[in-house]
Amino acid sequence: MSNDDQTTITKESLTQSVITMAVESWRIGRVFERMLTRLDAGEQARYESQFRWFLKKVEDSLKEAGLRFVNVQGQPFEPGLPVTPLNIEEFGAEDILVVDQMLEPIIMGPQGLVRTGTATLKRGEA
Repeated sequence: MSNDDQTTITKESLTQSVITMAVESWRIGRVFERMLTRLDAGEQARYESQFRWFLKKVEDSLKEAGLRFVNVQGQPFEPGLPVTPLNIEEFGAEDILVVDQMLEPIIMGPQGLVRTGTATLKRGEA
């Protein structure tokens, strides 16, 4: 096989692959958390432990790549927050908003924002 036939793997493409896998892990993790609530207490504890181990491995892999998740769920939503709100049109300009649910995480790197998160919003307390 010649060099022309080989795919060149760059640091950027590896980083993008890690980011994609981390975001998909985040998504499946949210589904898994909802499923855990449907189990009896004994099974729930066992699977929660395995889930925590899985999340730690994902976070360790991100850390090795110089990346980290940022979860702003439950925090006030303000312009400039690196989150794309899916339901912003449901609210008025006077509403106090809170990040209700993170659907995709914010990913930060050594130089700052790497990937914007996606979330839904809700009205907050005044």
